[in-house]
Amino acid sequence: MPEFKLNKVAEADFPSRFGRFRIYGFAGVRPSETEEAVVLKLGDLSPDQGPPLVRIHSQCLTGDVFHSLRCDCRSQLELALDQIVGEGRGLLIYENQEGRGIGLLNKLRAYELQDGGLDTVEANEQLGFEADLRDYALPAAILQYFKLPAVRLLSNNPDKVAALEQAGIRVVERAPIIVPPVETTAEYLKTKREKLGHLF
Repeated sequence: MPEFKLNKVAEADFPSRFGRFRIYGFAGVRPSETEEAVVLKLGDLSPDQGPPLVRIHSQCLTGDVFHSLRCDCRSQLELALDQIVGEGRGLLIYENQEGRGIGLLNKLRAYELQDGGLDTVEANEQLGFEADLRDYALPAAILQYFKLPAVRLLSNNPDKVAALEQAGIRVVERAPIIVPPVETTAEYLKTKREKLGHLF
C-alpha cells in the first residue's frame, strides 16, 4: 500500500433535519492521488462510552441526490443517520467513491450496459474495471483520528469489516442496514400517473 497521509481540511457546526452534527472535511493523500471524505459526527465518541455506531457510505449522486430507483443508497444513508441520532452519538463517513470507485461518468456508462441486460458487476467488468475498486484506508484513518479502537459498523458489506480490522480497529458488531424493497421504475411511474393523471 502506498504511503498514506490524512489531513483534516475543515470543521464546522452542521444543523440538519436529522440532527445537529459537527461536519468535517478530510483528505487522504497518496503520492499519486488525493481522496476526499466528509464526516458527520454526533455526540461524545469517547471510548469509555462504548463503541459508537459508524456508517461508511460511498457517494451515490444518482441515489442520494436524484432518488434513483436503481439502488437503495439514499434509504441506507437516511436510515444510518436516523439510527445514529437515535443513539445520540456516532459517526457517518461519506466517501467520494461513486459507482464502487469507478466514478460518476463510468457509472452512467455502466447504467447503459445494464439497460442491455448486464448486472452491476458484469457492466463494470465489461468497462474494464474490477467488480469493486473501493478501498477503506481513508475511513480507517479517520476512525483512528477520532481515537476509536472499536466500532459498531452499520453495513451490509463484510469487506468493510475486514478492512477496518486489518487497520487495527475492532468491529464489535456489524449491524445490517435493512431498508424496504426499492420500488421499481414501472411501479413508480404507474403510481405517479394515477396521482397526477394528465399532468404526468
